[in-house]
Amino acid sequence: MGGAFWHVGLLGLFSLCGWGWVSGQIRYSVVEESELGTVVGNVAQDLGLKVADLSGRRLRLGSEESRRYFVVSLASGDLLVNEQIDRESLCGASVSCVLPVQVVIETPLELFRLEVEILDLNDNSPRFPTTHRTVRIAESSTLAARFPLDNAQDPDVGTNTVSSYHLSLNPHFSLTVKNLKDGKLFPELVLERALDREEQSEHQLVLTAFDGGKPARSGTAQITVVVLDANDNAPLFDQPVYKVSLLENTPLETRFIKLNATDPDEGPNGEVQYSFGVHTSDSIRKLFALDLHTGEITVQGALDFEETGFYEIHIKAKDKGVPEMEGHCVVQVEVEDANDNSPEVLMTSLVNPVPENTPLETVVGLLNVQDRDSGVNGEVSLEIPPSLPFRIKSFDNHYSLITRESLDREKIAQYTIELTARDSGSPALTTKITILLNISDVNDNSPSFSQPFYNSFLQENNAPGSLLCTVSAADPDEGDNSRLTYFIVESEIQGAPASSFVHINPDDGNIYAQRTFDFEQFRVLQIPVAVQDSGSPRLSSNTTIYIFILDQNDNSPAILYPVTGGGAAEPHRVPQSAPAGYLVTKVTAVDADSGHNAWLSYSLLPQSTDPTLFRVSPYTGEIRTARGFQDLDLAEQKILVLVKDNGDPALSSTVTILVSLEEKMSEESFKARDFLPDPKAKPDLTLYLIIALVAISMVSLVTFIVLSAKCLRKKDRESPCCGLSESPSRDFFKHSSPKLQLNSDGTLKYMEVTLRPADTQSQCYRTCFSPGSDRSDFTFLRPLSCPPASTLPMETDAFLPGKNTLNEPGQVRVLLPFIPHKCPCVSKRTLCVSEDRAASCLGTNHKNVSAS
Repeated sequence: MGGAFWHVGLLGLFSLCGWGWVSGQIRYSVVEESELGTVVGNVAQDLGLKVADLSGRRLRLGSEESRRYFVVSLASGDLLVNEQIDRESLCGASVSCVLPVQVVIETPLELFRLEVEILDLNDNSPRFPTTHRTVRIAESSTLAARFPLDNAQDPDVGTNTVSSYHLSLNPHFSLTVKNLKDGKLFPELVLERALDREEQSEHQLVLTAFDGGKPARSGTAQITVVVLDANDNAPLFDQPVYKVSLLENTPLETRFIKLNATDPDEGPNGEVQYSFGVHTSDSIRKLFALDLHTGEITVQGALDFEETGFYEIHIKAKDKGVPEMEGHCVVQVEVEDANDNSPEVLMTSLVNPVPENTPLETVVGLLNVQDRDSGVNGEVSLEIPPSLPFRIKSFDNHYSLITRESLDREKIAQYTIELTARDSGSPALTTKITILLNISDVNDNSPSFSQPFYNSFLQENNAPGSLLCTVSAADPDEGDNSRLTYFIVESEIQGAPASSFVHINPDDGNIYAQRTFDFEQFRVLQIPVAVQDSGSPRLSSNTTIYIFILDQNDNSPAILYPVTGGGAAEPHRVPQSAPAGYLVTKVTAVDADSGHNAWLSYSLLPQSTDPTLFRVSPYTGEIRTARGFQDLDLAEQKILVLVKDNGDPALSSTVTILVSLEEKMSEESFKARDFLPDPKAKPDLTLYLIIALVAISMVSLVTFIVLSAKCLRKKDRESPCCGLSESPSRDFFKHSSPKLQLNSDGTLKYMEVTLRPADTQSQCYRTCFSPGSDRSDFTFLRPLSCPPASTLPMETDAFLPGKNTLNEPGQVRVLLPFIPHKCPCVSKRTLCVSEDRAASCLGTNHKNVSAS
């Protein structure tokens, strides 16, 4: 429903559907929430327009807000509601709500202003800012006290707004409404009766607001009155005295009681804190802990029935009010006895360290055992592991530690003795103590060498100070008992002290050469060495160092025949009719070296007058004609012979032989004495051979006599050389007797070496030919049955190429020219050499006649 009116001057308020003029402006009114299509007024009629012209003149609403809420019907000229209008959202709490509307006519262009007043409708109920309000009032508040409440809000205006309040019935409260000048009403709560929080802590009220509309609308709010506490009550325990029982072995942090004190007040006035009373001693405060907030009492110290069996704890509880109020109680704690004391073991005396030679049943320690418990709880036994060489002996509560087995520090230097003391309580309590017992050393072990004997191999012509070898000994003792000193045992080698040959470092056992050694002088040196500890008494051990001097090729071959002197050599006469293979002469040479360094070979040098006329045997040195002489051959021939050893590098010598061809010669000129140029040279060659053989025999004899003497002095001890006393090779050289048989002219006919061992046991020799040699020239002889390897400290192989030692220990080898059909004495251990082979043997290796 709507209407239009003009306001003229100050007049012009008409009915809802009337119209009027105000300064010539049209004004309509419409109720809010009107339905769509509600007629507000006839614009065409009020503006004096014909309905038929509205379409042609193109009438429309001008502003956007006008078009939102209203629309003009061109068919009727009415202003219609286009959208529901909410006055409260459009104008809020304003008393007047007018909406301006613009009407535009485009042909011709005209603008009209209208006003539409939105009339209020009681469509809103009063509403409080919050539906639930809490009011806090102290229980000590005075009567007639006023407490303001929230006023209700109603967006309607005029009589439709809030006009009155109503409070639900309550004996403690009443309601009064305060009317302000702007017409608003404010409710207030009035205390009519004293409050008691402990009796009733809250009061629930309902406040209702009513508007003046018809019908009236209302709104409510829930009012909760909270009664604030006053500290008018003291904390109160459940009972004045509490009784509890505890075992004396109660673990720490064990809670055994929880106290409860209540205070009907609230907030700080009802918050209770617990504490020890003034009558509680400091010792009790150390044993028990009290939680200030929960009232729990726990054990924080060790309870000992043997010290105190009863405790009385005074507790107080107080609140946080003003003033504070408190309550009191007593907690009585009875302690029950338990087996809570372990045995105590006290070491009163201990021998530490214990010498390893301590006799059996010797007391090495005293102990005392105690237990603070009584009865069976105080009966204690002491135990020791059965694997130890000690035992426990008891008397009363005292115990002694006694040796029951022999001690050996070298096996176990320290014992960890775990003693267990156990009482007879239930359950039994034990105490373990550990004793570290050291065993002191006694010099009961002799030092021992790492080897029964030592071998050292040294090239001859060594520099003094050369390191020969290192001996090493160990002593399982400790300290001074294991501090070792090495030294050379006093002995003689060929009349000189052994210390003049070698020197030993007393600290590290290094052995150095004191001099330069010559293989041709010394083959083997036997040096006795001893080691001694620094204990008391000193203990020592011996060993033997065998120093083998190795040969070097330091001697050139020496020409024995033909003799070369200062004068011209006499030529050898050879018949011109001599056939091929005729023996012209024989070159004999010796080499002071040994082994392959003494193997000699002969060859012709190209500087000879006619090298094709003669040939030389490479092993025997025999010079023979290679062909028959011819008339064109020179009557005087010069032969150059090179004698070279097998060393590395090889050494050599040369000899010049003059040959004279003659047509006739006497028959005697073909005899072996032609090897000597003149009678004066014959005794010289024989003398050389005799001296060489005698020297070889003497050196061998002296060497083995010295070794035998040393071994006899050590016969009570095990030594690698002691076997020499029973060695056949020792007797082999001891009873050798070389013999020479000469021709009537002084030349060597044959040599005989007879070997007679001490035992009567026969010994057979077999031959073995040297590599690369003529079977008819060189033969190795060695016994088929050899002594054990332990009888000789070293292995010698003097005659195999490239080696200086034997392949098998204890072998004795002799290198001599051997002609089976001319030596019927071999079965008698006699080696025979024919006269034409003797020089060849000696020339090849004159020292090989004796054993190496």
